[in-house]
Amino acid sequence: MFVSRFDGQSKLLVRSLLCGTSGALRALDVFHRQQRVNPDMSLCPFMETLCQDEVTCPQTEAQPLTVEPLVCLFPALFKHNLLSFIYLVHSVLPRPAVLRLLKCLTQDPHPSPWVIALVRQLERTTGTHHDPPLCTPPCSQRLKELSQRLVGFAGTGGWAACLSGPTVNSDSQHASGSSELRTQRKRKGSFVMLDSDCEETGQWSKRLKMDVCGDERSAKEQTSESAAPAETLDEDLQPAPDGPGDALPEHIKVSVLQIKELLESQTEWDQISMEVFKVLNDCDPSQVEVFCSMLSFPDLPEQTLPNLCSSILAPALDFSYSTAATLIRSLLLQKVLSLSEPASRCLVTAVMSLCSRYPRPVCHALIGPVLEEKNIGNSQAELLNRLIEGCLDSHYRLLVLQMIFKISWSEAVLSVIHSLLDSKPDFSEELFTQFSEQLLSQGPQFTKSVKFAKMMLTVLTKYNSHVTAAHKHSLQGCLMVNETFLKKSLQAALKRITHT
Repeated sequence: MFVSRFDGQSKLLVRSLLCGTSGALRALDVFHRQQRVNPDMSLCPFMETLCQDEVTCPQTEAQPLTVEPLVCLFPALFKHNLLSFIYLVHSVLPRPAVLRLLKCLTQDPHPSPWVIALVRQLERTTGTHHDPPLCTPPCSQRLKELSQRLVGFAGTGGWAACLSGPTVNSDSQHASGSSELRTQRKRKGSFVMLDSDCEETGQWSKRLKMDVCGDERSAKEQTSESAAPAETLDEDLQPAPDGPGDALPEHIKVSVLQIKELLESQTEWDQISMEVFKVLNDCDPSQVEVFCSMLSFPDLPEQTLPNLCSSILAPALDFSYSTAATLIRSLLLQKVLSLSEPASRCLVTAVMSLCSRYPRPVCHALIGPVLEEKNIGNSQAELLNRLIEGCLDSHYRLLVLQMIFKISWSEAVLSVIHSLLDSKPDFSEELFTQFSEQLLSQGPQFTKSVKFAKMMLTVLTKYNSHVTAAHKHSLQGCLMVNETFLKKSLQAALKRITHT
């Protein structure tokens, strides 16, 4: 597409106009928001870019290069929405700019009848076209008849079912065989275009390809298809889903395009830019997964994280647990797992800001999966320790400790446990018993580990009030196999614990 020709504000308008039959209203909403931020904003640069000449390459070498206005190179859906949008805001636009755009649209070598009608209507509105009105008395009568026919088509089929019936019957009196099927397919394709909720450029081109492929089918397939009902023919002509994004509602697709544009830009995000993230409040968990996948969150460069997290943490957004967990997992997990050196400032800031706002989702979507990874190193442990010390309260520290009980310990995990113990979590009797059992079961692999010995010394000095006689007896056996220089200190600390 030619979106790169436009400036930052105009790109958002172009994205809105490219999406669905409601593109004009979406563009109007974007325009009003931009005006609230900058009352002096003008659409003249946007319209001037649309009127710029663009050289187009021929389809074959025998054809010469052609020069057309940029607006003529966009799909028909964009032109429909553009003219509807211009009609809504023409009162605040310079008349010469509007007339120039209309003149450019008349240079389209393959004009759409709908575009021609909208151009004439705008010319009438601006006082440059004096033909009779579009809605003549015969036209009004035809519309009334059509409205009466629509009464019986409230179910499936829509416009296609309503309009195709008599048309196909009329054609059947003059054609047969494959020519009849091709006529029905062409007309059916046009009605599907009317019924479609979102005709983006990719779907538009794909529909053309499907029409060509349909004409090349064998005579046997054509005969069987001609006997199929209209609904079946509709399904054959519908384009196959291009990807997971097809499951998203149109307004979410628009926001995905706008956010992608923001992520690729090098400019500071303003308040209006951040508001596009409000669409996440309308997403269910599966849609959030698709949303993150379409934006390639795991592959985003770390320098984009501060702006992105500032938008996600805006006061107007208050995500559910599942939405927050999906965002955190998609955005941060792979980046943390792939650390081979201390985390960058951007990554640390992003993780800590999200953890402060959504501690429980961070525990389950980030800290837990990192701990379960067998090959985590000091870089991951250092980042987790910063979260424990700076973002998690006692309740969530205990939650992390319970997660550690379910995994096999390593030197990096010992560092995290030591950080948890230094934060003085509020141990219950049951939880401390589980911890002591883990010390016994995991201890044999750390007989020469100084880090494990220091952790044991912390338990025996800072948490001696939790050590019961049963704990003391079992821990004594654990210390007997210790081979570090701290063995005598550990035994002395255990001996000092008395019970009344």
